[in-house]
Amino acid sequence: DITLVRKGIDLCKKENVDFILAVGGGSVIDSAKSIASSVLVDIDPLDLTLHLREVTKALPIGVILTISAAGSELSNSCVISDRTTLLKNGFNSDLIRPLFVIENPRLTYTVSKYQTACGVVDILMHTLERYLTDVDCNTLAETFAVGLMKDVIKAGKVVMVDPTNYEARSTLMLASSFSHNGLTGMGGKMYFTVHKLEHQLSGKYDTIAHGAGLAVLFPAWAKYVYKHLKTKFLNLAYEIWNIDQRLPEDYAIELCIEKFKNYFKFLEMPTSLSEFGFDIDIERMANDITKNGTTKVPGFIELDKNDVIKIFEISK
Repeated sequence: DITLVRKGIDLCKKENVDFILAVGGGSVIDSAKSIASSVLVDIDPLDLTLHLREVTKALPIGVILTISAAGSELSNSCVISDRTTLLKNGFNSDLIRPLFVIENPRLTYTVSKYQTACGVVDILMHTLERYLTDVDCNTLAETFAVGLMKDVIKAGKVVMVDPTNYEARSTLMLASSFSHNGLTGMGGKMYFTVHKLEHQLSGKYDTIAHGAGLAVLFPAWAKYVYKHLKTKFLNLAYEIWNIDQRLPEDYAIELCIEKFKNYFKFLEMPTSLSEFGFDIDIERMANDITKNGTTKVPGFIELDKNDVIKIFEISK
């Protein structure tokens, strides 16, 4: 939250802080990044989130990771919320990439089942959003992406029933970092369309966890756009879910999307907006993300306001 960031900036200036150690997960790390990128310059940190200013200098950051999820521990991205305007947005700069991260899987043993599942979804989505683009990644990078997703799916199944399984927890922790440090998207193009849609959801309804929102929106988005990127979706069907290659292509892809949705259900994640238990203002979210229909959401297929509404409607 931007109010905590501002408090952190004031504290850093008061105490002449020259290094920030983030002990926690994505929210803690992104707070540290926002503080670090604003404390040395005379700007409000919200200006960076709104893309009104760019990062020019930043304090160094280190991380002790306590949850496998956001991947912020090795990424150059930072997502901040403003609860007064219900804004949630991100910015990127290599100046805020942490200098190091200490990863001890045992620190994640006590993470709740729900938050563990949210993390598994976020890890998968960081990889899927790099893989599902119209600009092919390097072949080795795509191999990394597929292998990472397969291992995360397996490890996610294990930790749901055995939360202190060291091997599974270590797999998720490494996957968290490597899914969002650029490794699996080298040479490709990153749109992060589903993330942008989800930020509208969890930005306006702060009881919705980011991973839970992604679990709801990814299958709906995939159903809406897959015909424009069939080769990549077919690769997922064959490589991730071992779907029979003799099946009709559209059916194989729809089965693949359903497999992801069923996996999210296994993790006890919501897969429809109705499961959040309150009314979602779809029109408002569509207006905000498209600036009342004047802009489009980037992607291999750009989404206008009506497209956004249709995807949220599918996810109901």
